[in-house]
Amino acid sequence: MGDLFDWALSMAKGHEIWRNSPPQEWDREVARFYDTVTEFDSYLATSSTVACPLERLFQGPIADAISHVGQLAMLRHLFGVPIRGENYYKADISIGQVGPDQPAPRKEFD
Repeated sequence: MGDLFDWALSMAKGHEIWRNSPPQEWDREVARFYDTVTEFDSYLATSSTVACPLERLFQGPIADAISHVGQLAMLRHLFGVPIRGENYYKADISIGQVGPDQPAPRKEFD
């Protein structure tokens, strides 16, 4: 996932680069994920020009990330540790809120 958001940021900056980063231990990978998402989010929040069509960002790296999240959710369900669903329409979602500290779910599905 970190590689996807590194790729997205490079596309937004106008120099598309894909890097295959070597796997790290879990806590470092989690921190890297949040760091790359934060960096991508911060770039989009600036007045800097996005050098590629936004549609391409969504149909490329962001759609890939959403697909992988779905795959992980499916695997967790198959192994008996499902992720509880959340109503994202009612969720407390704010611009720039991309780190590990997230508000509690407002309305979960059973």
